[in-house]
Amino acid sequence: MSKQDNLEIKRVAGVAAAAEVQDGMVIGLGTGSTAHYAILRIGERVREEGLSVVGVPTSYQSAMRARAAGIRVVDLADVDAIDLTIDGADQVDAAFNLIKGGGAAHTREKCVAAASKRIITVVDPSKLSEQLNVPVPVEVVPYAATLIARQVEALGGVPVLREGVKKDGPVITDNGNFVFDCDFGTIADPAGVEAQLNALPGVLTCGIFTEFAEKICVLVGESSGCRTLTR
Repeated sequence: MSKQDNLEIKRVAGVAAAAEVQDGMVIGLGTGSTAHYAILRIGERVREEGLSVVGVPTSYQSAMRARAAGIRVVDLADVDAIDLTIDGADQVDAAFNLIKGGGAAHTREKCVAAASKRIITVVDPSKLSEQLNVPVPVEVVPYAATLIARQVEALGGVPVLREGVKKDGPVITDNGNFVFDCDFGTIADPAGVEAQLNALPGVLTCGIFTEFAEKICVLVGESSGCRTLTR
């Protein structure tokens, strides 16, 4: 698949997800390329249909994109609950467990997911897998980075500090922290690995999401359109 074809698939998925937004909703706005297309389409609906929504962004990137699209943005602290969140994922397994954090926004994404009544996860077919097996992003306090790297190794993972692009040194998250991408191979027990990582002192959040499967539907963009996966 060419890069242009992949972008078109993401656009189709993002537009389809945006069609689920209803007037008066509070919307969680994800981070990344597929969520970007959803934000653009929601903005078009605001302008063309008079759609009235409030967006809760998961990153500075999604906040800036939402404002540029004409969507009113508020903080998570300003809402009691989120009606619908649209976000992507690095991988989705057969049980609807996710790995997220390719954009280093997984901590805020998990907070928004916890506040959401319903979640649409938009992906292309390459993100579907029977079991999770891609590296797990782990957001860590810089002070504890060396300690956490050793502890991840003790758990059987291979931690790699994520380096910046067009910036020397490590990636810095919106929360001011570092990210390790931790390779555990095929993850037979996602919930167990998630719990072990999140329990390490100095870890803010790991990118395994196992607790939201009941409210997730997966929208898969394909060259022929979209298909929806539900539990």
